[in-house]
Amino acid sequence: MNTAEIRPVRVLIVDDSALVRKLLSLGLRRDPGIEVVGLAGDPYRARDLLVELEPDVMTLDVEMPRMDGVTFLRRFMPVKPTPTVVISSLTQEGKRITLEALEAGAVDVVAKPVIGLVDGMPPMLEDICRRVKAAANIDVRRFLGRRPLAPVAARVALDETSDRLIAIGASTGGVEALSRILPAFPADAPGIVVVQHMPMGFTANFADRLNSLCRMRVKEAEEGDRILPGRILVAPGGHLHTHVVRSGGQYRIALKEGDPVNYSRPAVDELFRSVAREAGRNACAALLTGMGRDGAAGLLAIRLAGGRTLAQDEATSVVFGMPQAAQQLGAPEQVVPLDRIPAVLVGFNAH
Repeated sequence: MNTAEIRPVRVLIVDDSALVRKLLSLGLRRDPGIEVVGLAGDPYRARDLLVELEPDVMTLDVEMPRMDGVTFLRRFMPVKPTPTVVISSLTQEGKRITLEALEAGAVDVVAKPVIGLVDGMPPMLEDICRRVKAAANIDVRRFLGRRPLAPVAARVALDETSDRLIAIGASTGGVEALSRILPAFPADAPGIVVVQHMPMGFTANFADRLNSLCRMRVKEAEEGDRILPGRILVAPGGHLHTHVVRSGGQYRIALKEGDPVNYSRPAVDELFRSVAREAGRNACAALLTGMGRDGAAGLLAIRLAGGRTLAQDEATSVVFGMPQAAQQLGAPEQVVPLDRIPAVLVGFNAH
C-alpha cells in the first residue's frame, strides 16, 4: 500500500494541565502518522469527545479533578473501548497506580518528567509517538460489556446517601408514549425528570394531564425543584435547558439558558449529560421515540458514568431515530418494548 493512502492515527489528548496538552499536541502533530483530533481538560469533556470524535487512541493523565483517570478508564472501556496510553507523573515503574491503570484497560503507560516539563517532555515525544501508533493496532474489544469496577470509595459513600433518579427523553410520538408508561410507575418510584420536545406554553398543560393519570405527582419543573420519590418533573418547553444539579445528597432542577442542542431546547442531551455528571450510578435513563439524534450521546454519557440505560425498541416507536442513534453508539444496556420500560427502570433502581 502506498504510504499516502495510510490514514493517520487519530488521537484524543486528555490532561488537566493546559501546558501538557500543548506540549503533547505540538509533539504528536509533528509526526505525519498522527492526527490530533481533540483536547480535553477533564474526563467529562473527554467522555463527550470520545462519542463525538471516535478517536483511534486516547492519551490520558491519571491525576485529574472531578474524576481520576483510572476511574474514567474503568467506566468507559466496557462501553467505548479505545486503546489508551496513560501519560502521568504518577505512573513510574512499580507504583500501584500503574497496575490499576493497566487492569482498567490502558495498553501502555508513560511516566511524565517529575520536574521540568518544558525541558523534559520534548525528548520523550518521539517515544510517545511510537507508543501511540503501536497502541492503535491493539484490539481492546475484549473490554466491551464488562461491568465497570466499583468507583472510588468517597464517591460510593456520597452515592449511598443520595436520592436515586430516573431521566426520560422523548420527541416525536413521545406524548402518547409518556401517557402510556408514566401511569405504570408506582407511587413511591424514584423521582423522574422528563424532557419531551414541546413548544413553550404546552408543557404545563401536559404535566397537568399526566398528573390526572399517574400515581406519582406530576408538575412542570421549576428552578430549584427537588427531585423526590413519587414526583415527576416535566421540563418546561421553549427557551431554557433543564439540568440536574446535586446539592449535598439531594438532586434539584436548574433551568439554564443556552443555544438549541440538536435543534431542540430543552434538549434531552442537556438533561442526560447533567444527570451523568451529577448523579452517575445513582441514575437510570430511557430514550424513547423521536426523530433525530437528541439524547443518544447523553444516554451513553450516563452509561459511562455508571448509570443504567435503555432505549425503546423499533417495533413500538413512532419514529426510531433517537433510540436507533443511541443503539448505534452502544448507549443502552437494553432495547425494550415501550410497555416494559417502567418495570425495567424500577428494576434497575432495586439493585
